[in-house]
Amino acid sequence: MSSFDLIISGGTVATSGGVSRCDVGISGGKIVALAEKLNGAARTIDAGGRLVLPGGIDAHCHLDQPKAEGLASGGAVMADGFESGSRSAAFGGTTTIIPFAVQHRGQSLRAAVADYHKRAAGQSHIDYAFHLIISDPTNAVLGQELPALVAAGHTSIKVYMTYEAMVLSDRQILDVLAQARELEALVMIHAENFECLTWLTERLEAAGKTEPKYHATSRPGVVEREATHRAIALAEIADVPILIVHVSSEDAANEIRRARAKGVNILAETCPQYLMLTADDLDLPDFEGAKAMCSPPPRDKASQQVLWQGLKDGLFDILSSDHAPYRFGDDGKKRFGTDAPFRKVANGMPGLETRAPILFSEGVVAGRFSLERFVELNSTNAARIYGLYPRKGTIAVGSDADIAIWDPEKRVVITNDILHHNVDYTPFEGMTVQGWPITVLSRGKVICDNGELLSGTDHGTFLECGTPEPAKAMHKSTDKRVWT
Repeated sequence: MSSFDLIISGGTVATSGGVSRCDVGISGGKIVALAEKLNGAARTIDAGGRLVLPGGIDAHCHLDQPKAEGLASGGAVMADGFESGSRSAAFGGTTTIIPFAVQHRGQSLRAAVADYHKRAAGQSHIDYAFHLIISDPTNAVLGQELPALVAAGHTSIKVYMTYEAMVLSDRQILDVLAQARELEALVMIHAENFECLTWLTERLEAAGKTEPKYHATSRPGVVEREATHRAIALAEIADVPILIVHVSSEDAANEIRRARAKGVNILAETCPQYLMLTADDLDLPDFEGAKAMCSPPPRDKASQQVLWQGLKDGLFDILSSDHAPYRFGDDGKKRFGTDAPFRKVANGMPGLETRAPILFSEGVVAGRFSLERFVELNSTNAARIYGLYPRKGTIAVGSDADIAIWDPEKRVVITNDILHHNVDYTPFEGMTVQGWPITVLSRGKVICDNGELLSGTDHGTFLECGTPEPAKAMHKSTDKRVWT
């Protein structure tokens, strides 16, 4: 009888805590042994010359969200549901995704989550959890529905400071923060000043400046800076940790750094598009600039340098894709035609599959930070932040055998035809990266290997998240709430 279901032998195992040469023994979907030499498996994978890394966690992606006007989508249809989205993620070395269950105004939050469970069930190749998006924080939602949903494992909440259909007032955000504090949930905030960017948009339109490049003009760094500052102030008032999502600018990063220096518990995320693209990518002929439209928009080279430094020194806790799978074609960004004003163009871009390879190539291979830091940003920190550690995010005895075996020397030219999403473009077309996941396991099952998909959509399961570590760090004895 075999001692293990599977052994991964001869590879270099890396976690956030260090790098070692050892074998990994797997049984029942779990890692059960780490040793210099293991024997006695039903199957052995030779990982000689390769890196054995925890599967990636993309903690910010959008899949199969119901379309609605007044959102970033402009009513466009998302090209990726859970099947294609999870497939794409897996081929990029990601083994856990956390997309969003969206409450629209007037809708029950519980009903929104129930609908999203139906959309995901039996459709995912990898495990998944949900964030909650609250756009209508009524007393019933915050006092009755949210406590039950947090108890059921939905322990992270996103709120918006922008988009007409989603924006909350400062008072409403404070209500959400206060309840999250009581429930030990984590609030994520999209920080852009809605009133300012709307004012700018209207004036640009009045001047006939409606091409995609003016999307960036309508949302300058100061719009993000002000909202980031205000979000931090609200968090201080409520005495609760928050996570600022998709930070794009030097100004916003500096606001977070100043708050951290004061001891405010602020977490931060950035995305590959802000590291690799600039506002110039929106200024392309034939409507091609629309491919780079997202919110906040890409900035400039100076902001890129600040963001890379923040990934290196710990200002940023995670790198997520913010995968927003709107096609370039007629049912996506071109829905209102190529002469449509930027306000009506779906903004967001695909990135599930390319997120981790870009981070590895531009981070580790380029010498910006260590392999251990890559593992933190790609896997471990997200698991800790969202209540999944140590089940996910590491290679340790007792953890789920979510593992990506990387060829660190493999060079890949990113083109849309090699990717596995359902979107008709990638914003990183033609970019060369070094390092690519070759074999990916989810709970001990090989789900893709050398370009071949081996899993079915019945494999992925819903993950109930525990208390986020930032929320665990709060203690009543150090309560700084101003209203107590």
